[in-house]
Amino acid sequence: MKTFKNADGKPILLKMVKGIQDNKQYLGDVDGLIGDGDHGMNMNKGFTIFEERYADEAYSFTEGLENLGMVLMNEIGGSMGPIYGTIFMEMADAGADLDEISVEDFGNMLAAGLEGLEGIVDARVGDKTLVDTLSPSVDSVKASAAAGKEFEEAMPAMKAAAEAGRDSTKDLVAKFGRSARLGERSRGVLDAGATSCCIILCAMADGIAELA
Repeated sequence: MKTFKNADGKPILLKMVKGIQDNKQYLGDVDGLIGDGDHGMNMNKGFTIFEERYADEAYSFTEGLENLGMVLMNEIGGSMGPIYGTIFMEMADAGADLDEISVEDFGNMLAAGLEGLEGIVDARVGDKTLVDTLSPSVDSVKASAAAGKEFEEAMPAMKAAAEAGRDSTKDLVAKFGRSARLGERSRGVLDAGATSCCIILCAMADGIAELA
């Protein structure tokens, strides 16, 4: 599959919602080890509000990202609402004018989300945050596009990059957020944001694959 239709993107968003809902407890457990334990609850709240509010509406991939971003930005607590809200809204803006989305386009959308995130947080790769998941995923899709790969190859590669990025946070020391106060004691545990980002990206990849 070289491209998918932007207008057909609603199932991708619903896949992302289900990914978060199915992992609410797991994300809470991960967060509870070095954080305050509410990451799963907050993410589930935001994604479920989006699902229910737009359940009966038709929307494109980019419209769904925009609407989900607005819900997360405005209606869930903690730092993750603005973080994910920014990522999704920047992705939406980058792809809003597209009728067909190619691997290259999707890579550009992910890169716009990462760039938007880096505009509001100082975290970079190695700081034990969701950047450790998102950044290598962007690189993977960009590399697939440069190699002329279609979604059938690009999406499994992105999932592998996201999983490796998530797993890399286990050996890192937290530098941001509540867990940063633990210093070396934060080592040995996955970062909750990196974990939820992996779930979202893998769900996104699976949703895109099912459009083929």
